[in-house]
Amino acid sequence: MNHQELPLERPWQALDPAVRDIVAPVIGDVAEEITAAIAQSNDEYRAPMTGAFGRGVRTAIEGTLRQFLEQIGQPAAGVRPGRDVYIALGRGEYRAGRRLDALQAAYRLGARIAWRRISAVARDAGLDAATLSLLAESIFAYIDEVSAESVEGYASEQAASAGERQRARQALVRRAVLGELDDAQAREAARAADWELPRRLAAIAADHHDAERLATLVGEGSIAARIDDLVCVLIGDPQAPGRRERLARMLISGHAALGPSVAVGELPRSWGRALRCVRLLQAGVLPAGRLVLADEALGALALFADTVLLRELAEQRLAPLEGLTPAARARLEATLLAWLRWQGNVPAVAGELHVHPQTVRYRLARLRECFGEQLDQPDARFELELALRGRAGPGAEGSN
Repeated sequence: MNHQELPLERPWQALDPAVRDIVAPVIGDVAEEITAAIAQSNDEYRAPMTGAFGRGVRTAIEGTLRQFLEQIGQPAAGVRPGRDVYIALGRGEYRAGRRLDALQAAYRLGARIAWRRISAVARDAGLDAATLSLLAESIFAYIDEVSAESVEGYASEQAASAGERQRARQALVRRAVLGELDDAQAREAARAADWELPRRLAAIAADHHDAERLATLVGEGSIAARIDDLVCVLIGDPQAPGRRERLARMLISGHAALGPSVAVGELPRSWGRALRCVRLLQAGVLPAGRLVLADEALGALALFADTVLLRELAEQRLAPLEGLTPAARARLEATLLAWLRWQGNVPAVAGELHVHPQTVRYRLARLRECFGEQLDQPDARFELELALRGRAGPGAEGSN
């Protein structure tokens, strides 16, 4: 039997149309055998292959084989008929929860059985070796093509599902930390987002450009979303042994803070603490280069809770220094803060400021001239230290 020159991609187009008449009578039996073999050898299809689903599979397999026969000897005509069917099949398999490799295994098994049965009929009909070879290539190439279309549909549905899940998780994060969910609503939102809601959790605030990447970095079931200019990551069981240490190692660079461990209904408090810590990091009040634990920064959080009030306190208590030059004022403020911190220990103050103790005594004399008896009053000393700490921030204490 003569055949045309072999095409590069669709060898069945080069087969003699007479092959259709030889193969067509056994297509029903072939479909039946393939259906039974898939149910027997593939665990994911064994149970659902009974009833309506099994009948549908049997019909689809026979339809695929007959469509293959219809394509034999036909010229190329762009997109092969049935493409949408196989893409939809792949989408359905993902939605049904079956694995992609199970679907691909079913296609491979079907191709082997089809070739075994069809080749026997073809040999009995006296087809020559070249035609048999082309027929074999055609069957496997055709099944590969429809399998690839199902894989495309599967991947497309998987990506769409992942996108929907990611959007649901981002919405959950935002609504939870903004206080828009009660416990029941949070549980429902977590189910919709395919996320196991922890009994205790905490919020991380981070100056990061990619919420999803940061959640992956944090790991252990974390989810994240961008909130204004920061990323919020929700983590479960933050008090687990070694958890904070691992987070500290992963988030050593940039500005990041971990809020307290709370129940889901208290997430706004955890997020609020972490957010304020990051703002203090950005302002230079807290030292950068490490993960800030909000539970260990309560002093700074309390001190800078009301920056307007703190500024007013500084203006009032430090008014005696207003007439000095900026440089002189900075030196005296640094000296006064160190003196208050070290409770009047002049050598300790000198060591912190890297100056001679006599220089400290000289500056203290100038401070006595400016503040007078306030330096001996406990309440005044307390407010002076608050004002100086709020104004200076870290690093300023070392000014000399």
